[in-house]
Order: sequence, then structure tokens, then C-alpha cells
Amino acid sequence: MYNSAKNSVNQCFSFTNVLFFALVVFCCFSKAQANDTSLSNSRPNIIFVLTDDQGMGDLSGTGNPIVKTPNIDSFAKNSVRFNDFQVSPTCAPSRAAIMSGRHPLEVGVSHTILQRERMALDVVTFPQVLQRSGYKTALFGKWHLGDEDEFLPQNRGFDEVLMLGGGGIGQYQYGDFKPNLNNPYFDNVLLHNDTIVKTQGFCTDVFFDASLAWIKQQIDAEQPYFAYVSLNAPHGPMYAPDSYKRRFLEQGLDKSTAARYGMVENIDDNLGDMMKTLKKWGALKNTLIIFMTDNGMSMAPIKKGEEKIMPYNAGMKGRKNTPWEGGTHVPSFWYWEGVLQENVDVESLVGHIDLYKTFSDLAGAKMPKSKLPPTGRSLVPLLENEKTTWPDRKLYVHKGRWDDNRKNKMTREENKFNNGAVRTEQWRLVYTLNKGEVEYFLSDINKDPAETINLAKQYPEVIKELTVAYNSWWDSTKQYLVNEQLPEITAENQPFTLKYNKQLKEKGIPNWKPNL
Repeated sequence: MYNSAKNSVNQCFSFTNVLFFALVVFCCFSKAQANDTSLSNSRPNIIFVLTDDQGMGDLSGTGNPIVKTPNIDSFAKNSVRFNDFQVSPTCAPSRAAIMSGRHPLEVGVSHTILQRERMALDVVTFPQVLQRSGYKTALFGKWHLGDEDEFLPQNRGFDEVLMLGGGGIGQYQYGDFKPNLNNPYFDNVLLHNDTIVKTQGFCTDVFFDASLAWIKQQIDAEQPYFAYVSLNAPHGPMYAPDSYKRRFLEQGLDKSTAARYGMVENIDDNLGDMMKTLKKWGALKNTLIIFMTDNGMSMAPIKKGEEKIMPYNAGMKGRKNTPWEGGTHVPSFWYWEGVLQENVDVESLVGHIDLYKTFSDLAGAKMPKSKLPPTGRSLVPLLENEKTTWPDRKLYVHKGRWDDNRKNKMTREENKFNNGAVRTEQWRLVYTLNKGEVEYFLSDINKDPAETINLAKQYPEVIKELTVAYNSWWDSTKQYLVNEQLPEITAENQPFTLKYNKQLKEKGIPNWKPNL
């Protein structure tokens, strides 16, 4: 009996060894497979949708009680969501950081006007890197990094361009085409590659339709591509199709609110239509789609009769053009069918400076030799595993806009602590000036995301550490500010105005529409 039992135990032990060995082999094989399918050098097509002045609170999925965004909400639910994504407080600076992988003050961009929006020519943009890696690239909408020929996207890495001038449609004094003053956001004059054209319809519809038409060409040619759908909506002025304003007007809301929220709902419909179209084309399995905004919300108080209501801002302090969370914390949703996990939250501190290396990493592209190389990180490890180790970091904020002879007549140095901030995983330290004296507001952002409790007195050592780092960073940026002494250009001498007048005289302005 004993020998029989012993034999049974030995047999069982041998079988267990076999199972253990098989499990080890399986795990090794699975790991090898995982490495083979790493996102690095996976070379997806990339569609990057960036909206303008749409804050974290401008989505029904984040709690907005007025606007409805079912398509963006569904997209977010099925995506990898970066829940602590930081950008710059205004539009041109954010776009400069995206294109360069560096803080905007490190590439010459300190304003949205006065030629201070021109991104330094020493920057090798990530679209240029993607081009060298075999991608076709396109921009539809807002560039806002310089309108002189050498600064145009056509000369900074984009094969196809349909763009407005300056920072906004109808902003003639800052560089857009003068005819767009007549009917802002509808039937606009735009620059298509090297030809100025007249389009038909609402601007957001035009930009989405143009992007899809171009994307279809790349799909048919089996050509990897990057499409930058850079919308000017819901940036002011506030215009939207009547069908999108009607619901809000019927609720008794003011015209500005109706137009702005109408623009948001139009964006939502266009994103939904884009996703349906890509699915119909069978393009979702090899395409990474990103939805993001460029800075915090910009919106006047909502008027309903005699009542004034503060717009919903997802519980955040501040808004566009401020150094608070509400100025720089934006939605960032990433979807790639069957490749990225769905309904995943990434809590690590990330930002716009990280997009350059991320897109290059995905494309398997080499970092270029550059006087101004990207300083951000690749987000690929977080896309592969949201729990991966992500070292703490310091991200710097400053709204710029010093000495512009408008609202701010102080010098750059006088503005050092005027609306600046430092973010880490735990802390947000905001600097403001009160009668020339620096005031510190320190928040434990994980416990107090609304920035309601000032912990500056409790943690002087944190104030010291972050301020030493901020001082060093601030001093380092002075050498990069190449646009500070440039003169203001009058409206009639803006680059796109000169282009328009020349073409109008020589051959006229042709009508144009996407071939979709």
C-alpha cells in the first residue's frame, strides 16, 4: 500500500514538473509575442483632432448639464484616457509645444499675436520626422505658428494644408483673410497648399470633410499618414449653424452661449461621423485616433433672462489664459481598435510636450539632429501599460503676454511670477502678483483638484524646491525668445492679406470643396 501511494506521489510530482515547465515556456513565448507586438515602431496611421478653447467641462460626459456630446463621450469611454494631461494656457503656445516637444518659451513663442506666435525655425517638427519615416502628413484648420512663407506648415512638415490665417477665422487684424469678416465661420476663404480658395459651408464641417477626403486617398494608396484636424471651434467669435443653436435658444439661453455650445455639439457630430466613416472603410484597426483640446475653457457667463450662470468647468479653478488647473488641464482620449485597451484611465502626469516623442516612437522614427530637440517623453509605455513606472517630473507654466501694450505693460522680468506655475504629480504651485508682491498658492492636487486650500505656509520646503527649479527654468528660456523685439504688423500688411491681394489681381480666388 505504501509503495503504491509513493508511486502515485512520484507520478503526480513528475506531472507537476511537466506542467510547470510548460507554463514557463508559455509565459516566455507570450512575452516574446508581446515584444513582437510592441507599440514602438507599430506604424499606425494617426488622426489627431485638436479643438480650440474647449475645456474639460465642455462635455456631457464630464458633467456639463447643458451641452450634449454623446459621440465624444462614447469615444472617451472606449479609449485610453489621460486624466492628468497638461498643456499651455493659450492656443499658439500649446501648438508650439505639440510641434516641437518643448515648452513654448523654449521655441520663441510667448504670445498669440505680435509675431510672438512664430515658432523658431531651428525646430525640426515631428511632422518632418514622420515625413522622413515614410508618412504623408496633412493639416486641416488652425496652424497659428507664423504666416510668413518660411513659417508655414507647408515648409514645416506637412504635405497637404488647408488653413486659416493667424489665430482665428475673422481675426483680420491679426492675420486672417479680410473677406472672412463678412460671414465668420461660413463660406470661408482659406489657404489650400499654395492657393487661396473660397470654401462652402460651416468651417468645422469643411475641415472634417477635407480631412476625410485626404485620408481616403492615403488609404487607397496604402500610404501611412498623419492627419492633424486642428479646429478653430469653439474659439470666438461665436457662430454656429442655426440648427445647432436652436435647442439652446429655445431654452432661453443667450445667443453667445447658443453659438458656442452649438459649435461643441457640431464638433461632436463630426467626430461621430468620422468614426462611422473610418469603420465603413475598415480603417479603425490600423489607425490611432486622438481627441484633445488646446487649453482650458474660454466662455462668458451664461445669460438666461436676468439670470447669470457661470459655465460648468468640471470643478476646476481658472480657465483659459490662467496658470490654474482650469487653464491647462484638458481631456486627452486615445483610441485604436483592437490594439489599445478600452475604458482605461492613466493617472500619470503627462503633457503636450510628450506628443512629439510619442508619435515618433509609434512611427519607429529616429530623433533628428536639432538645435532645439524635444524634451518630453514618449507616452508609449503608458499606452502599453497604464500602471507602468512613470518618474515624477516638473512641468512649467507661464501665460506669457508680457509688455504687449494691451492688458500687460510690464517687462518679461517683471512678469516672472505673474501667472506662472509648476506642476508635479502631487503639487501645483501657482505664482501671482499682488501690488508687485509675489503670492504663492500651493495645492495638493490629488487631494484638492479644485485648488481650494492654500498649503503654502504648511510646506515652505516644497515652495523652496519648486521655486528654485522654476527660477532655473525661467532663466534658461531667455536665450530662446527670438521674437520679442519684432514690430507689430498692421492688418493691411499681414502676410495672408498680401497673398490674397496679389492672387486676386493675378488670377482671382477659385471655389474649392473636398472631393469626398
